[in-house]
Amino acid sequence: MEKQTTIRKSVSFEGIGLHTGNLSTITFNPAEADYGYKFIRTDLPETIEIEAVTDNVIDLSRGTTIGKNESIVHTIEHVLASLVGLGIDNCKIELTANEPPVGDGSAMPFVTVLLEAGIKELEAEKEYFYISETIRYTNEDKGNDLVALPLEDYRVTVMVDYANPALGSQHTGLFNLKKEFVNEFAPARTFCFLHEVLKLRKDGLIKGGSLENALVILDRDLEEGEMSEIIDAFKLLEEPALGDNGILDNRELRFKNEPARHKLLDVIGDLALVGVSIKAQILAARPGHRSNYEFAKLIREQYLEKKKNDKYLVNKQKAKLFDIQQIMEILPHRYPFLLVDRITEYDDSTKTIIGYKNVSINEPYFNGHFPGKPIMPGVLILEAMAQTGGILIFQTQGDAVKNKIAFFATINNAKFRRPVLPGDQLVFEVRLASKKFNIFQFDAKAYVLGKLVAEAELQASLVDK
Repeated sequence: MEKQTTIRKSVSFEGIGLHTGNLSTITFNPAEADYGYKFIRTDLPETIEIEAVTDNVIDLSRGTTIGKNESIVHTIEHVLASLVGLGIDNCKIELTANEPPVGDGSAMPFVTVLLEAGIKELEAEKEYFYISETIRYTNEDKGNDLVALPLEDYRVTVMVDYANPALGSQHTGLFNLKKEFVNEFAPARTFCFLHEVLKLRKDGLIKGGSLENALVILDRDLEEGEMSEIIDAFKLLEEPALGDNGILDNRELRFKNEPARHKLLDVIGDLALVGVSIKAQILAARPGHRSNYEFAKLIREQYLEKKKNDKYLVNKQKAKLFDIQQIMEILPHRYPFLLVDRITEYDDSTKTIIGYKNVSINEPYFNGHFPGKPIMPGVLILEAMAQTGGILIFQTQGDAVKNKIAFFATINNAKFRRPVLPGDQLVFEVRLASKKFNIFQFDAKAYVLGKLVAEAELQASLVDK
């Protein structure tokens, strides 16, 4: 059984942000199991944890930016790639500004300090999302094509194809994260084309860019006056060489295919936004941050759907919180109007309860409700959710409601999404939204095989028996 990990101690690294040019200190801190990766801006008055998942991505202009409320963090992909590459599952990441330091434009500065911190195993079991069927994202206009194929491992292959003699077509592949990431991919630096540099500057980006933290690929001749703009953009003391090797200032590549390796680094970082470690073969043709994000969104949707299906899986063995005998001690209902078979979960922090109802062809209402095509009446699904809510009142209030009975007063925003048929197992998720005196407000949902079949807002009042 593989365990989750975090780091052993807090470590920091200081520098300027690539796009904002702001001086920033990043501090990696140990975190508990199931914490994931969360960013915190310590320079803001309000402490807001921004989870590194697709839901919180707000911008993809030459980097991946996440935000919540007024707290925004730019260019997180190299940080995330470093954590994934080292197999660190949980980390609290604090920043003194709105962008991590760029370092040398690779992930290596982050990897170095994280290795200094050391990796600590936690008690909780590590979770993986195994891709069970092909997931694909394609953008024909941009030439992006990303595919996830089933594989009981994590491998990434990247192909880039630029209409530029300095780069041409390049490809690279990572086949063993633990053995290859640190030496073969973490050192690969970010890059851009000469024609992009001045536009990026005009767009308010790469304010912290220099030839020490980015490779500039020469894809055209300079026009009159542009050399002085290049010198200003990269804060150079003298005119750079135009590059016999196709790289501005004749900067040497760390790898022959360094741009492709850096693209693979970005893919690893952006796919961390799925929110769980992946087991799959990833094939990425001409990836970019936008396509990586859209691809990660597709994977995350399937991951969340799988988690829901696992939670609501038919015949899944779960400990009974209340069996049918205990339910009858709580509720006054009896056959044929007792519509909850068991209660399996109660979460005190969210005041949420999970109940089950096995729908049989022998239910009395099927004799007269569409007998040729039996469908469970929607009003009975609402009643079953209401009964689950009644048990929730008992669970949250305890002895204070022993001699009380719940009468449901209102039903609002009821929606029926799909029919419930004989043989289905209904799973009710009912949350206590508010309580005022003896009035209880619930948010109720009903699922079959993880698919939402009905939902409603319910209100009940307590009266004496």
